[in-house]
Parts: sequence; structure tokens; C-alpha cells
Amino acid sequence: MSPTFILPIILFFGLIILISAVFIVKQQTAAIIERFGKFTSVRNSGIQLKIPIIDKVAGRVNLRIQQLDVIVETKTKDDVFVRLKISVQFQVVKSNVYDAFYKLEDPQNQITSYVFDVVRSEVPKMKLDDVFERKDDIAIAVKSELNQSMTDYGYDIIKTLVTDIDPDQQVKIAMNRINASEREKVAAEYEAEAERIKIVAKARAEAESKRLQGQGIADQRREIARGLEESVEVLNNVGINSQEASALIVVTQHYDTLQSVGENTNSNLILMPNSPQAGSDMLNNMIASFVASNKIGEEMKKRNDELGIQAKAKKKSQPKSQSGYDDDFTDLDDDLSRL
Repeated sequence: MSPTFILPIILFFGLIILISAVFIVKQQTAAIIERFGKFTSVRNSGIQLKIPIIDKVAGRVNLRIQQLDVIVETKTKDDVFVRLKISVQFQVVKSNVYDAFYKLEDPQNQITSYVFDVVRSEVPKMKLDDVFERKDDIAIAVKSELNQSMTDYGYDIIKTLVTDIDPDQQVKIAMNRINASEREKVAAEYEAEAERIKIVAKARAEAESKRLQGQGIADQRREIARGLEESVEVLNNVGINSQEASALIVVTQHYDTLQSVGENTNSNLILMPNSPQAGSDMLNNMIASFVASNKIGEEMKKRNDELGIQAKAKKKSQPKSQSGYDDDFTDLDDDLSRL
């Protein structure tokens, strides 16, 4: 075989060996180098060299933060089955790449097992409402347990989160009904309070209206009385006495009322004595009543004066008792008997 033919073959195999000796490690990745199946070194990001055929890249380890979502179904203290979604954020410690690569065959399954163990030991101690309120406590418990267990394997637990709590559908419907009932109860209380405020305000407004109405009626009657007084005084000045003036005013008001009823076409039907003699009869009756009342008043005044004179004479003629109270009562009985 000629040297010109062997030289290209040697160069070709040399190039292949040179290429196989160079490899690239990406950022945030570590490469595990083994020599004849035994760990040799850990290579970081960049261009790296190894002995061809003798050394090989056994694997690569991701150094970035990773997230594992674990769904756990368990039972609460009040016998409600609930599904929890636990998100675990973890990272391989850069200085412990060897442990992370060689000590665990499947780190994600290992983390999942620890999450199941912690959740199923913590949640059964709580009621369903407490699970929603204390989900951060569950996350802290999971992180604490994972840190204690996974640190020896070269993993650092960055954060654990309880991202979802999903009870049974019937339980959610019942919880929604309870919440709706509570809100309806509060709404009913507010509506009742608003109705009470309306009633109180209406009562106060009515009371104020009645007070103002009464005050207006009182003012109206006061002004009517003043007007009547002035009318009687004017009539007295022209020689008409008080009785005749009062009768004249009543008759005048009677005909004014009839006139106002006739002017208002929308007024209700009112039946009143309105014959030509009605006013005259009313006036005569009023005058007769005034005369009779005056006579009765004069007779009572005379009798009272006579009774007073007789009582004084009797009191002077009879001696007084020691106390004086018995005679006074006797005189009072006699006066009452005469009346």
C-alpha cells in the first residue's frame, strides 16, 4: 500500500479522535466524566477535553431550579376527601453534583414519596376549613421534611407551594350553599335594619307633620278668635250688643258656607237647612238661648249672694267649737242642701 494512500487514512482517524476528545458543556449544566466506568471528574460549562476512547461523558446534571408538581389525595379530620396539588421547587447543589448523580436513581420519585408522606400525616389532623386557612403550614412542613431528607443527596429544596385544594364536588356544592346562606342572612339583617330606619324616619316625619299641622290649626283658630273679637268690638261700637253680634256672625258664616259650596263644582253633596226661614230660626234660637242662659246666671248669682248672707249671720249667732272644723262642715252641708 503506497504511503500516499495511508496518510489520508491516518489523518482521517486522527481528526475523528481529536473531535471525540473535545466536548461542550452548556450553561447551568455539569458533565460527569468516567474512565473505564469509574468516576473521574465533574466538568462545568464551556469547552472541555477528555481522553478519547478511555474517557466518556457518563451523564449531565441540570443545575437550574426545577419544579415538580405532586397531586396527593387524602382525608381530613372531618372525613372529607380532598386532593392537594403540591409544587416543589428544587435545585442540585453545585458542589454536590456527584451525590445528586450517583446516590439517587430517580430523584423526582423520591421527592414525590416524601411529599405524600408529609401531606398524609399533616392533613388528617385538620378540618377541611383549616386546610384552606393553614395551607402555608402544610407547605412549610413539606419543605422542612424534604430539606432534611434530600440534602444528603445533593438537592436543595427552594420552595414548596400548595397551589390547589380540591375537595369532592358534593362538598364544594355544600360549602357554596353554606356560604350563600350566610350571605343571605347578612343581607336579610341589613334589609331589616334599612326597613327599620325607614319606619322610624317615616314615624318621625309623621310626628313632625302632625305637630306642624296642630300648630297650624292652633294658629288658625287663634286668628279666627281674634277676628271674631274684632268683629264683635266693631259691632258693639255701632250699638249692637255681644249676643246680637255673635248671632249675626253665625248667620253670616252660614251663608258664606253655602256660597262657597255653590262655587266649588267638585265638592261633595252637603245637606243643610237652607230655606228662607232657616237663618231667621237659627238667629231666634240663638237669641233665646243667650237670654235663657243670662236669666239662669242672674238667678244663681242672687241665690249665692243670699246664701252667703245667711251663712255669715248664722256664723255670728252660734258659738264656735274648740276646733272650729265641725261648724264649717255643718255650714257647708246646709249650703249644699239648699242648692
